[in-house]
Amino acid sequence: MRFIFKTRYEQDIQLVRHGGQWFWYGLLLALMLSAPLWAGDYGLSQLSFVLIYAIAGLGLMVLSGYTGLASIGHAAFLGVGAYVEAWCAARGWPFPLSMAAAAALSAAVGVVVGLPALRVKGIYLAIATLAFGFIVEEVLARWESVTGGNAGVSVKSLQFFGADLGSSEAFYYVALGLTVLVTLGVLNLLRSATGRAFIAIRDSEISAQSMGIHLARYKTLAFALSAAIVGLAGTLYAHQLRFISPDQFGILQSIDLLLLVVVGGLGSVHGAFLGAVFLIAMPQLIAVAKDLLPPAIGQASGLQAVVYGAVLMSFVLFEPMGLYGRWLKMRTWLELFPFYRRGMFKRQKSYTKSERLK
Repeated sequence: MRFIFKTRYEQDIQLVRHGGQWFWYGLLLALMLSAPLWAGDYGLSQLSFVLIYAIAGLGLMVLSGYTGLASIGHAAFLGVGAYVEAWCAARGWPFPLSMAAAAALSAAVGVVVGLPALRVKGIYLAIATLAFGFIVEEVLARWESVTGGNAGVSVKSLQFFGADLGSSEAFYYVALGLTVLVTLGVLNLLRSATGRAFIAIRDSEISAQSMGIHLARYKTLAFALSAAIVGLAGTLYAHQLRFISPDQFGILQSIDLLLLVVVGGLGSVHGAFLGAVFLIAMPQLIAVAKDLLPPAIGQASGLQAVVYGAVLMSFVLFEPMGLYGRWLKMRTWLELFPFYRRGMFKRQKSYTKSERLK
């Protein structure tokens, strides 16, 4: 029994559980590394945006997906990282140093947000983070001596100790490398004691506290880590656009990030990547659909917002586990075929915290 328990525990904490995952992840990495050979400049640009949003999605996933703390103001951390990077790049800082500064300042701002948020939960925490997002957007617009105000600020090309990495291929490889490092860091965080404490807080704060988990400390740490990761995404975001302004980091950007993690699948690292692909591909699909729809519908203003809202509501109602949850069901169906039973994938009733504590 002791040997069996040890074997199961070791399997539970492994990054890659079997040889099949090594093969498919290796194949995906090889495909991504060869992207400049087949994607073209526009394709590389879109792939770079997918990687940037995947990093931001991982940051929000740590907070909302694994710690259970709602946030609809995370675009503020993206803006902090972008503006710190723009300020440092203008003064000739190498990218590793400016990236570290952006992550550190974003983490500090995350602590500032996390401390007052310790006294509120649920929708009240979401409203508090929304208010924080408005405050940061207003600061970025008013602090003209640093941020350029509403006129925005241009961002220099990415510099690495004197080497110019401004080409689309070089920037793509930088984004890919940073994405791999952040993904490995998040995976290792989740299988550590800290990550397990985050998940315990998400499942039940009372149970976590009874096991000796310091709620205030770990919630603040979750905000700081989440903000730092999103700040890293902001550094790449600034160099990818080459021009940033406060309106790029408003409530719409925060909703996009929230849509990313919900549609991708809350509580899964894969969901951050699936959500990023969805977020970048959806505007392209809507643009194609506009030509096929009647002019009264296709040319109507606000069509994209309506589609996003409908998609978000559909996932919340019919597939709360997101795209990754749907893939897990499809994989199970394929594994059991043809011996599956009807009703096997029927949704079970889920209970809220208040119902579980009665």
